[in-house]
Amino acid sequence: MADPQRGELPVIAARNANPVLNDARLEGLTSWDADWQGLRVVVVGIGISGFAAADTLIELGARVVVVDGQDSEQNRAKAETLRIVGAAEVLLGEPAMVALPAVDGMHPELVVTSPGVRPGHPLLAAAVGEGVQIWGDVELAWRIRERAGRKTAEWLCITGTNGKTTTVQMTEAMLQAGGLKAIAVGNVGTPILDALRDPVEYDVLAVELSSFQLHWQYSLSPLAAVCLNVAEDHVDWHGGFDEYVADKSRVYENCKLAAVYNAADERTLRMVEEADVVEGCRAIGFTAGHPEPSMLGVVEDLLVDRAFLQDRRNQAFELAAVTDLKPVPTVHGVANALAAAALARAAGVDPEDIGTGLRAFEPGAYRIQPVAKTHGVVWVNDSKATNPHAADASLSAFDSVVWIAGGLAKGTDTHDLVARHAKRLRAVVVIGTDNEKLLAALTELAPEVPVIPVDGIDLHDGDAVMARAVESAQRVAVDGDTVLMAPAAASMDQFRDYAHRGDAFTNSVAALVERLS
Repeated sequence: MADPQRGELPVIAARNANPVLNDARLEGLTSWDADWQGLRVVVVGIGISGFAAADTLIELGARVVVVDGQDSEQNRAKAETLRIVGAAEVLLGEPAMVALPAVDGMHPELVVTSPGVRPGHPLLAAAVGEGVQIWGDVELAWRIRERAGRKTAEWLCITGTNGKTTTVQMTEAMLQAGGLKAIAVGNVGTPILDALRDPVEYDVLAVELSSFQLHWQYSLSPLAAVCLNVAEDHVDWHGGFDEYVADKSRVYENCKLAAVYNAADERTLRMVEEADVVEGCRAIGFTAGHPEPSMLGVVEDLLVDRAFLQDRRNQAFELAAVTDLKPVPTVHGVANALAAAALARAAGVDPEDIGTGLRAFEPGAYRIQPVAKTHGVVWVNDSKATNPHAADASLSAFDSVVWIAGGLAKGTDTHDLVARHAKRLRAVVVIGTDNEKLLAALTELAPEVPVIPVDGIDLHDGDAVMARAVESAQRVAVDGDTVLMAPAAASMDQFRDYAHRGDAFTNSVAALVERLS
C-alpha cells in the first residue's frame, strides 16, 4: 500500500459516484461551448450563488425557472433583473418551494440548487423522486470552465471546518506575489461563476468550498486541494457527523497534483488515503511542528517546505517567518499559512514569493480582530468563530479572557471547549437563544467562573443584545484581560449573519470607549 507520509498516493478504483453519467445530455455538457441551448433548468435560491447560476445558464441559452422561498424586496429586485435578461419564470414565496415546477410546461432536465438548501428539502426530494439530476453551483462552474479562445484556469480548492476564508485569501496573496493572475472565489464571496465570466483570464482560482457546496458536486478535478481540519459542525444540515465528513472528503476526488492534509488531524489524512486521485498526485502534509519529508512545517520560528523540492530528506526551502503572520501568530494561523503555501507551491509559486505574499496579506474582519484597547483591556472580534472548533483557536491565543459566547448551536456541543479553556476564563457573557448546552457545560466544568446571561431585553434585537453584552463584559474585565467575542455558534437567531454580529460588537465597543474617554 502506498504511504502518504512519503507523498505516495494510490489510484483507487472509481466509485461510480457521478450520477451525471446516467444522463447522456448532461454528460456531454463539459464546456461553455457545449449544447446548453434550451436545457430546462430549475434554479433553487436567488441569493449570491443562485443568482449567478441563473444568470450564467440564461447566458448559455438554457430555459431557466428560478424559485426562492423569500418574497422580499431585495429578491423581487433580483427577480426583475433575471426576467429582463431572459428567465422563463421567477417564483417567490413559500408556495414556490413546495413542488418541482415545470419549465415551459415540461418536466425540468436539471435542478441547480443553492448551498443553503438542505438535501431533504421537499423540492429537492421531489427532484430525486422524479429522476432529475441535482447540481450545485460548483458542479455547474466546473463544467463550463473551458471556453474556446480563453485560458482555462487551474483550481486550488480549500475546505475545512475552520480557517477556509483566511487560507483562501492567503493563497490568493501568495499566487499574486508569484506573478499569477489569481482570485479568491467560492464561499469567500465572489461566485466562481462570476470569475469564469470575468473578462480577466485568470491563471488560477483559489476556491473556498463549504461542505454544502461539495455535497452537490461530482466532476471536480482540482490541481491541488486541502481539507484544513474537521470538527463537529452543520450536523443538522447533513444529518450526522459521518455525512458531514464524507462531504468534506469530496474535495480530494480526482485531485491532479497535490492532496494536502493536516498532520495534526488524522481524519484529513484518512480522507487523502481513501480519495480517488489522478495518477501521480502526491500527499503533502502540513504541521505547526517539525516537518517530515513531503511536509511543510516550522523549524526555529521559520515556515519551511520539505515537499516541493528534489532532496526532501536533507533540505528545506525557507518560506517566511512565523512573525510575518497577522494579526496574532496562533497555532491555527500558522497551520492556515502552511496550507496556503502548499497550494501555492503546487501552482508553481517560488519560495521567496510565498513570504512576500504572506507579508502582504491582510486578514479579513471578524477573525481574531483587535478593535480597541481601553484601561488595559483588549477587545477582540472573532464573530467568524461560528462553531466550537473555531472558538478553540481564538481562545487559545489569550491568557485571561472575558468570553462573549452563544448563539445558534447547529447541533454542536461545547462541552470539550469549556473543559479545555476553563482556567483562562475570567467570566462568560452568554448571548443567543440556543444556549442550554453552553450554560450546562459552564456549570459543570467551570463552576468558579462568573456566568452573565444577557436577558431583560428583546432577545431578537441583535444590536441591543450585543450592546448589553459589551456593557456586562466591561464591568468584569480588568487590566490585562482580553474581552473576546468568539461565540462558538451561528448568528441567525439574533443577527442577520456573522458580519452583522461582528459589526454590532465593534460598534458597541466604540460607543463604550467614547463614554470612558
